[in-house]
Amino acid sequence: MTPSTFRQRVMAILWPAFLMAGVLEMLVFAMVDPTQLHWFGSAPVELPPAGVYTMAFFVFWAAISTSGALTQLLELSPGELNHQAPTKGPADPSAAAPLSNSRR
Repeated sequence: MTPSTFRQRVMAILWPAFLMAGVLEMLVFAMVDPTQLHWFGSAPVELPPAGVYTMAFFVFWAAISTSGALTQLLELSPGELNHQAPTKGPADPSAAAPLSNSRR
C-alpha cells in the first residue's frame, strides 16, 4: 500500500467518523444533562459540562473510527492484506483453460 493510498484510507475513516461523532453528541446531549451524570458507583461526575462534552466527543469519535477501520480491514483482498504484489491472471496457466465436454 502506497503512502498516498494509506492516507486516503485513513481520511476515509476519520472524516466521516468526525462528522458522525458530532451528530451523535448533539443527539445524546439533547436528552442528557451533563451536570446530572453519575459514575457507576453513583458518585457524581465532577467535570464541567464542557469537559463532559469534550470527553464524550472523543469517545464517540474513537468508537466510530474503530468501526470504520474494521470495515476497511474487511474490505481488503488477501493480497493487499498480506502485502503481496498483484498478479496478472491465474498462477497456473492450466487453471484458466475451460473444461472439455469429454468428461461426461
